[in-house]
Amino acid sequence: MLSEPHDSTAAWRGDDLANRNDWVINLSQAQVDELRSEATTITSAGRSWHDTTQADFTLCAWSDLVLQLRAQLEGGLGFALIRSLPVADVSVDLARLMLWALGQHVGYPEPQDAAGNLLHDVQDSGKDLTDGNIRAYQTNLPINYHNDGADVFMLLCYKSAQSGGRSKLVSAISVFNEIRSRRPDLARVLQEPFAFDARGQQRPGSPPYQHVPIYNFHAVYLNVLYKREYIDLAQRFAEVPALTSSQVAALDLMDQVCDELALEFVMEPGDMVVANNYDILHGRSAFQD
Repeated sequence: MLSEPHDSTAAWRGDDLANRNDWVINLSQAQVDELRSEATTITSAGRSWHDTTQADFTLCAWSDLVLQLRAQLEGGLGFALIRSLPVADVSVDLARLMLWALGQHVGYPEPQDAAGNLLHDVQDSGKDLTDGNIRAYQTNLPINYHNDGADVFMLLCYKSAQSGGRSKLVSAISVFNEIRSRRPDLARVLQEPFAFDARGQQRPGSPPYQHVPIYNFHAVYLNVLYKREYIDLAQRFAEVPALTSSQVAALDLMDQVCDELALEFVMEPGDMVVANNYDILHGRSAFQD
């Protein structure tokens, strides 16, 4: 269990980054043209993203940028915002393929749910989290700070919301350090297990919830797993113990500090966020689709 501040280049504060641009990557025309050309060639042949691999995309103009991006994800700030992917006048299928192509070069795809889906569309289904096993990305509700299951997440804006939907990123390491400085007792609570609602994504035979600490310090790395909504929703199961007053206080302080330290911005069509899920939490405000 970690009781001291954790030193990391991924420990930053949003108000500091707001006056810097080293987290924004503006693409060259050569990169834009190459990505669009290779994706168009594939779709013209009647193929789509799910039957292509890294070998189908050369992306020579992207080789240095991919290395830069990997260094930023592990050893840097932990995230980057890539601007100006060419989505303004292309189909959503072509946009998906371009996102897929970049993902194949940065890493390799991981299933996002029990059905094995590798890409999700973030849009309003008209439902909310009280409706069965609906997940937050399928609603237009505000999404609290959280992270996803793979090493890295990539989110491409194809169409921006009519209103709302501000993106939020925060360094989970800075959040921990701030909580530790204010309430060391609650920093310890956050390193103890909490019950998370699996939202129907559990493996066959597993319970519909899992007990996981929010912060886990292991092999000199401080890792985070946070989904406040899913912690609260786990209380629907009779066998899950009620949250203690200390747990509620720890969660409330975490949400408060996340808001204080977050970097907020609006994603425009063609913007893509790439972030390390072990260091960075992300969220968004409510939106009108």
